[in-house]
Amino acid sequence: MLTPYLVGLVGLVLLPAAVTLALAFTEYDLLRPPRWVGLDNFAALLDDPVFRVSLTNSLVFALVAVPLRVLFALGLALLLHRRAVGVGGARTAAVLPTAVPEIAYGLLWLWLLNPLYGPINQLLRTGGENGLTALGRTPPQWLTDPTDARAAIILMSLFTIGETFVVLLAARRALPRDVYEMAALEDATGWDVFRRVTLPLMAPVLGLLAVRDAIQSLHFTFVPAFVVTDGGPPPYATTYLSLFVYRTGFEYLRYGYAAAATLVMILLTVAAVLVQWRLIRRYRAFYRL
Repeated sequence: MLTPYLVGLVGLVLLPAAVTLALAFTEYDLLRPPRWVGLDNFAALLDDPVFRVSLTNSLVFALVAVPLRVLFALGLALLLHRRAVGVGGARTAAVLPTAVPEIAYGLLWLWLLNPLYGPINQLLRTGGENGLTALGRTPPQWLTDPTDARAAIILMSLFTIGETFVVLLAARRALPRDVYEMAALEDATGWDVFRRVTLPLMAPVLGLLAVRDAIQSLHFTFVPAFVVTDGGPPPYATTYLSLFVYRTGFEYLRYGYAAAATLVMILLTVAAVLVQWRLIRRYRAFYRL
């Protein structure tokens, strides 16, 4: 019964990973046979300003977006775990953006974030004069200002938390009612219940979801950066590692160089997982004390 899965794992994951590892040490342009260059590709990455910018952008996105995504999903799960009028529709609305194809999702946000006639800036201008917001400020220039463009990519990622929300919703509904009844008998406040009951019981699930999001954070940015901002505004404000690898390999035909950058992505992902795993273990040890 595991054979189909193992075939897919070997053919779609392990073999491509092995080929990527081998190509990372070669110079290959798809026209001539690969030529062994050793560590030259990695040395060139260290001196490549575009790679350094894309690496910085990816790390900043992971540090900001991953905690926000998990916290946002946790808040929705705690808000919508009870049965009430309209809760079913709200749950569907929370999951629906995840089911939209990524390209369609990116094109939708390209319209929403248009600085001139996009609905978001039109809403922000409500109550203001001469194209300014009610606070007298210029609305964010989502597609032309580097800082606003990075914020737009993070904003887009916050609406694709359907899977995380479903897992946290199931985890919250599975918590035993006895502990909450005991907390109510002791007149515990809502904050105390969350801090001493809900959060410790859901911590393992939250930790696993944070690790999962950290792994996928390097991939969340590809379609938004490719479709919405095209890696800009110049110079390379929203060029992330995934987009850097795509352009290096498929536009410039530097497959060996792109494979080296991919290997760096894999190593960063492994490092992030190890750090989070150690933090989770320390948290569990502290909670046991």
